[in-house]
Amino acid sequence: MVDAARALCIVVVTLWHWTLSVTHRTADGSLSMPNPIHTVPGGWLATWLLQIMPVFFLVGGYANLVGWQRARARGTTAGQFVLDRLRRLLWPTAAWALLWLAGELIAAALPGPHRWMWEWFPGYLTPLWFLGVYGLLIAAVPITTSLHARYGARVLAALVLLIAFGSVAHRGAGLDWAGWATAALVWVFCHQLGYAWRTWQLGHRPLPQRLAIAAAGLAALAGLTVGAGYPLSMVSTAGEAESNIFPTNATIAALAVFQLGLLVLITPAAERLLRRPAVWKPVVALNVVALTIFLWHMTAYLGVLWAYEGLGGTLLTQPTAGWWAQRWLWLLAPSAVLAALALLFARVELAARRPRKAASR
Repeated sequence: MVDAARALCIVVVTLWHWTLSVTHRTADGSLSMPNPIHTVPGGWLATWLLQIMPVFFLVGGYANLVGWQRARARGTTAGQFVLDRLRRLLWPTAAWALLWLAGELIAAALPGPHRWMWEWFPGYLTPLWFLGVYGLLIAAVPITTSLHARYGARVLAALVLLIAFGSVAHRGAGLDWAGWATAALVWVFCHQLGYAWRTWQLGHRPLPQRLAIAAAGLAALAGLTVGAGYPLSMVSTAGEAESNIFPTNATIAALAVFQLGLLVLITPAAERLLRRPAVWKPVVALNVVALTIFLWHMTAYLGVLWAYEGLGGTLLTQPTAGWWAQRWLWLLAPSAVLAALALLFARVELAARRPRKAASR
């Protein structure tokens, strides 16, 4: 189930960026990629399911706890565990970064003006914040797992109180630093919630308990959005002065609880479905190259954008009927490019997963 959730995250993030971004040129030639949520009546409700970043951290917490338990059983030290986990993350990221940097340096050396990627297409780099935050959480696994083993639910309760305090300091007192501190706490909470998912076997609890988790998350979301005035959309939306995701606030913590509730609700049915090879094999295949897809999906998208414009196409600035009619193109064309990129770079991700000799003794 956890592997299926990870595969779902990768698919949703990739397809959201490709098909639900109104990517267009601004006056200075830069690329902007807002979403059309504000133009769809009730579209904010879809973000309560499709804002999938909390699930990434839930899955990460679950998987890191499993990895930590296995490492300890083998006698692996905390330092070695962290280094091995970070290697899995950093090797594919370094390969991606080095190739893009090489391309940028070549372009900068050519005659004529040059604009760096972050100047003309910052949206390309935006998804990568996840890697930095997740890397820090990996480094903290020996500490956070120890806290979970010793204090269990009290750690989650303490994080909820700290998030509430930070939210009041940010929104009530106007302290910007409190907003960013709260954002960090929210992602720690999501990751720690993944520990609870694993330790307490939440997917196999009686139905009333699984329903209670989803209901608690939904009630918290309703209270924060309707009662406390947080935005209804869980993604940044045109026309909204405030975003729930940058900086990440308490609604995302509530969303994590709600989405965990949905995951554990469907676990029995999902596990039965995943026993079928026709379903399980694609899940395995996606997980093998999950980080490769995450890193390179925007490169595939950009390549198609350049080709589209080179062939005379014009990027639409509004989600008109014509824009919606083109969604098939922005699904199929980047998929073909990404498949080729995955064939080239998946070997880096696979190499990063191979245990080093020192770790296998």
